Amino acid sequence: MKSCADVEKSIITTYRKGIWSKFIQAIKEYELIQPNDKIAVCISGGKDSMLLAKCMQELQRHGQIPFAVQFLVMDPGYNTENRACIEKNAEQLQIPVHIFNTDIYDTVFQIAKSPCYLCARMRRGYLYKEAEKLGCNKIALGHHFNDVIETILMGVLYGGQMQSMPPKLKSTNHKGMQLIRPLYYVHEQDIINWKNYNELVFMACGCRFTEYCSVDSVQSDDESGSKRAEMKRLIAKLKEKHPNVDVSIFRSAYNVHVDTLIKYDTKGKEFDFLSRFNQEEKS
Repeated sequence: MKSCADVEKSIITTYRKGIWSKFIQAIKEYELIQPNDKIAVCISGGKDSMLLAKCMQELQRHGQIPFAVQFLVMDPGYNTENRACIEKNAEQLQIPVHIFNTDIYDTVFQIAKSPCYLCARMRRGYLYKEAEKLGCNKIALGHHFNDVIETILMGVLYGGQMQSMPPKLKSTNHKGMQLIRPLYYVHEQDIINWKNYNELVFMACGCRFTEYCSVDSVQSDDESGSKRAEMKRLIAKLKEKHPNVDVSIFRSAYNVHVDTLIKYDTKGKEFDFLSRFNQEEKS
């Protein structure tokens, strides 16, 4: 890999348009960071969260808003190779990580039905708790533009629902805590390009169910045969004929025409089409 200084420089020079400008855009547009925030930047070991950590470092050093950061690494039960990969990258990239251990993989490994769902919920819960212990009021995750559009499609195609991934949300179980997604506008391909340009090798998948993909290569960014990977392939196929289809999917969450929906809910209250239709006739 290139030197840490070169890696940092590339974010604001070579990839200024694709990464840094979009990172700043999301922070400003959605007011993700407020003065005197203490933010737990959650690092999984992959390219997205490591890039997020470097962006947050750069913003803290040179930004106009004063805030504190804590770089948080949760070990849910990684094998030795994956744990070593995270520690090595953190050292080389000069990210002072706080690592804490959990037994999440041991807990969910024996569960046959929906282990990924339970694992994700447990991981989020542990991150919130550890962040609170460290005095943080926000946790930052490395979800990016492609995560958003893949979530939209998965909801429609597999969940029978229309939903998106918001740029920030309030925790329902941890009062005063928020989750933010500063890479909201950053495209995954730009992250891959940044990684390859700097000859970085990150952990691709630490899941005990798929340990065969433990460390990714400089050239490849393949994932396991998940539904999310299926969405990536579908979007790539659609883009062959419609280059801006990914942007259209993303913008669909901004252009929701509620009056055309059969039923929708907000804050636990449902509104169905027929009730709305009859109410309009009476008024």
